[in-house]
Amino acid sequence: MKYLMVYYLLIILPCFVLVQLSKNGYFTSKEFVAYLFLYAFVYRTITDYFRLVSKNAIDKKDYWKIFIPGSRIKYFRELYFI
Repeated sequence: MKYLMVYYLLIILPCFVLVQLSKNGYFTSKEFVAYLFLYAFVYRTITDYFRLVSKNAIDKKDYWKIFIPGSRIKYFRELYFI
């Protein structure tokens, strides 16, 4: 994930799909909230980890550091800028 636009697509597209599926009635509002939490805490953490590894901001063995709440804030520049 060295390209910034690919990263942005990977983090925005699931949100768009989630909202569209919810609008079309594929799941209830409680399920929507559950999927939103899965997106925020699992999917985004994993995609951010792979982005940081591809940019050599963290080592592969330090994957546990990204799961600590609030730890991604110190990598903000590496995640969202070129």
